[in-house]
Amino acid sequence: MTRDDAEFLAIRALGHIAGDDDLLGDFLSLSGLSPDELRERAGEPETLGGILDFMLADEARLLAFCQAADLKPDLPARARKALPGGERVEWP
Repeated sequence: MTRDDAEFLAIRALGHIAGDDDLLGDFLSLSGLSPDELRERAGEPETLGGILDFMLADEARLLAFCQAADLKPDLPARARKALPGGERVEWP
């Protein structure tokens, strides 16, 4: 997967998160970002990696996103590996 493809997938995940108040609240709480900071940093590769980390940390959350986005469940993990810090993450 290319880095551009990975970033696009992470942006789709962010859209999924932003569309659910509970998910957005959980993400903001875990990331320590304010809504304004998230808007400012949403396109940064490191932030996009964090978005995918958030999705990958919970199987139910991951599968709900994949189903809503019509994605194979392995794609977010592959995308994460293409972003900064992803080479150190081992998702099953």
